[in-house]
Amino acid sequence: MTTTRAIPETLPGNQTSGRKPGGGPAAPQLRSGWTTGACATAATAAAFTAVATGRFPDRVEITLPKGQRPVFAIAERRVEPDGAMTAGIVKDAGDDPDVTHGALILATLHPGPRGTGVTFRAGAGVGTVTRPGLPIPPGEPAINPVPRRMMTDTVAELASLLDHPGDVVVTISVPGGAALAERTWNPRLGILGGISILGTTGVVVPYSCAAWIHSIHRGVDVARATGLDMVAGCTGSTSEAMLRRLLPDLPDHALIDMGDFAGALAKYLRSHPVPRLVVAGGFAKLVKLAQGALDLHSSRSTVDFGRLAGLAAGIGAGAELTAAIAAANTAKQVLDLCSAAGLDIARPVAEAAVATLAAAVAPAAVAIDVVVADRAGKPVAATAGIRI
Repeated sequence: MTTTRAIPETLPGNQTSGRKPGGGPAAPQLRSGWTTGACATAATAAAFTAVATGRFPDRVEITLPKGQRPVFAIAERRVEPDGAMTAGIVKDAGDDPDVTHGALILATLHPGPRGTGVTFRAGAGVGTVTRPGLPIPPGEPAINPVPRRMMTDTVAELASLLDHPGDVVVTISVPGGAALAERTWNPRLGILGGISILGTTGVVVPYSCAAWIHSIHRGVDVARATGLDMVAGCTGSTSEAMLRRLLPDLPDHALIDMGDFAGALAKYLRSHPVPRLVVAGGFAKLVKLAQGALDLHSSRSTVDFGRLAGLAAGIGAGAELTAAIAAANTAKQVLDLCSAAGLDIARPVAEAAVATLAAAVAPAAVAIDVVVADRAGKPVAATAGIRI
């Protein structure tokens, strides 16, 4: 993992994101980049190599969740006064307008007690979770589950290669991260002190609205031209994988990667209808759709917890649960609260999302179903036309 190898095609500058949903024309090519989680993993690999061997590598190769093995150049390396090893990676977000582009992601490794494996701490510029409802519990560093797993797996692989027990404390720091966090949703979510270390694939896909909407339209065109009676709009890869499991006979070109652009899909179907539309997405995004939002991006629509509380009250939530929902921090927290109370909040959300889509499609005659997924990609509710 620490050898100097030929740089693979998945490095920024070589990878592009020309999308062809439904077989339509590719979108304009844009440079992809790396998530903070991928950069933290690469920094951890370099620092661990120094812990185990006393020498820092010039570059490291890591494995991403989908199997890509990018190579990262080490931007900073130092031995701390207490003997800990620190390595840094400069984040390249490619052509995505990411606030953390160019940030230095540092990993500092101290030896841990024998048998403890890999533990994590938040250094300067990395936030700490203070409210419930996030994938990481309160009191923990804001380092999401997939980056934690990537770093843990990387340490285990290197420990085996370098004959080291692999017990280390990993502190992730981002100089200037506290200021960067003020430009994100972290303060509102109760993540204090800095940015989060994020990423589910390790790759940042450039966000091009015009190109993406163009691809949605072309996907509908191909579906119509090939005689399909249904298209399926998915907010991301997790919801698409879920829908593939629920509808295994659905052909690839019926699946449209609509991302946050539910409105772009619905409005195009108004003038270019197909008999049936299925929309699949995570609970938080579909809550926003249920509220009437057609652009589901976090910068352009938000979850209205007061409306969610009212929806819950309408299906039997008591005063205490209704108040807890109104004061919730995240949509996930609402789903968890309702699940614990035996209340199916996702079903009325799905039904309200259908109403929003139907209004956008009208007057075209399109039968619409919605499937709601939890964070793990498990279906938690669907309207009448889909069996889960």
